[in-house]
Amino acid sequence: MKTSLKGIELITTFEGFSASPYYCPAGIATIGYGSTKYADGRPVKMSDKPVTYFEAEELLEATLGEYEDAINRYVTLPFLNQNQFDALVSFTYNVGIGNFKKSTLLKKLNASLFEDAAKEFLKWDKSKGIALAGLTKRRKTEMEMFNG
Repeated sequence: MKTSLKGIELITTFEGFSASPYYCPAGIATIGYGSTKYADGRPVKMSDKPVTYFEAEELLEATLGEYEDAINRYVTLPFLNQNQFDALVSFTYNVGIGNFKKSTLLKKLNASLFEDAAKEFLKWDKSKGIALAGLTKRRKTEMEMFNG
């Protein structure tokens, strides 16, 4: 599966746009629409030059496939609907593939416990142990999309 326009809008809305590199709440250098690395795999550095909206969109498109592949690979159910897939891509784009792979959300989803899996989104609203309002809102939106 591929992320729909609705899923991409979810990601870009919550990530926001930054032309210049900045540190996200987790302390990772980030640019554009929440990208922590470039299409060639190089990590973003604080000394990197700013990007345009167009370059940020290209970067998002170039790296989104990695997150889509992770959902397609690690979700063992025979079928996800588009909303579920988009919510999972947004979640994984934000928390990382490693965290998704070891998450209770994935375990419950693969056990076909959809309601329980949806509730797991809400547990991922912290950075360095502190709940962040923006993450809480994002997780609620992802959960609603997943359930929708």
